[in-house]
Amino acid sequence: MDSPQLDELDRCLAHAFQVDGRVPFSRLAEVLGVSDQTVARRYHRLRSTGVLRVVGVPEVTKLGRVVWLLRVRCMPDAAGAIATALARRDDTAWVCLTSGGTEIACYTSAPRQEADEGLLLGQLPRTPRVVSVTAHRLLRRFAGGPTGWPGRASALSAEQVAALTDGAGSGFDAGAGVSGSSPVTPRLEPGDDALFTALSQDGRASLATLAAASGRSETTVRRRLHHLRTSGALYFDVEVDAALLGASLSALLWLSVTPSRLDAIAREVSTYAEVALVAATTGPTNLAVTVGCTDDDALYDFLATRLGALPGIHQVETAPMIRTIKRSGSWTGT
Repeated sequence: MDSPQLDELDRCLAHAFQVDGRVPFSRLAEVLGVSDQTVARRYHRLRSTGVLRVVGVPEVTKLGRVVWLLRVRCMPDAAGAIATALARRDDTAWVCLTSGGTEIACYTSAPRQEADEGLLLGQLPRTPRVVSVTAHRLLRRFAGGPTGWPGRASALSAEQVAALTDGAGSGFDAGAGVSGSSPVTPRLEPGDDALFTALSQDGRASLATLAAASGRSETTVRRRLHHLRTSGALYFDVEVDAALLGASLSALLWLSVTPSRLDAIAREVSTYAEVALVAATTGPTNLAVTVGCTDDDALYDFLATRLGALPGIHQVETAPMIRTIKRSGSWTGT
C-alpha cells in the first residue's frame, strides 16, 4: 500500500523551511500568497502529527568535533533495542535500521582529541548480539547538512526562494550557514548547550522560549543565533519522511572510488535529485551516499544508469533503509 504524500502547500512549507527554518509566518504567507492563519494552522498540524519538524542542528565540525558514520551489524532480534539505545545518546544525529534489520547505520560525533585517542567505539552499547562495528570518519561532505535535500526543494519557484533569502523579515540572514559562513571557528559560550538542545526539539521555538532555556535575555539570544548561523555553527533542517515526498525507497550506498576520481564523482553525484547526502569517508569504501527513490525500479535505474555511467566507481554496496529511529534533531521516542 502506497504511503500518503504531502499536498502542494505542505511541500511548499517543507521547501521554505529548508531555505530558512525560522522565516516568520507572515513573510512565508506573503511569498506563498495565502493568509498568515493558513500557514500557521497548516504548520502546527504538520508538526503536531509528527509529519514535519524544523530543528536547529549544530555543525559540529565547526565546534571542534569530528563526525563518524558507524555500521553496526547485529543479530536481527537485537537490532531494534540497540538502535534505540544509540538514538537516546546526545552525540548521535541520525540512526537507521538497514539491510532487512541486520545492520544499524548511525552518525555520531566526538571531540577531536577523544577521536584521536580511539575512545569512540568503547562507548557503544556492549552486547554479544553485536556482530561487528565499523567506523568511517567523514572527511568531507559534498551534499546534505546545511544544503538540505533537493528532493524536498522543488515546490517553490526561483522567485519565491529569492524572496525568502533576501533577508526580509527573519533577521537571521537566511542561508548564511551555507555559503556565507565565516572562516573563524566559533567558540561556545555558557548557555549555548542549552540553546542547541532547545533548538533540536523545536527550531522555530520563540525567542522567549529560547531565552528561558538558555538563561539569557531575548536580545542576547537573537544576537547569539545570528552569530552561530553566520559563522556556520548552526543551521536549520526539516525532518520529514521521504516517503511522503514520493521517495518510498531510501538506501545507503557505500562506494569504492578511484582516489583520483573521488572529488569529481562526489561533486557529480551531489547534483542528482535523488541524492540526500554525499560524503567522503575513511574505511574500506571511500564515499557514502544516501538516496531516495520512488521504487525498486527507480533505484535499479539509479545504480545501473546513473552511477554505472561514471568511470572510476569500482564497487557499490547497497543497504536499503527500513526504519529511521532518529533524524537530525533530538530523539523523540517515536
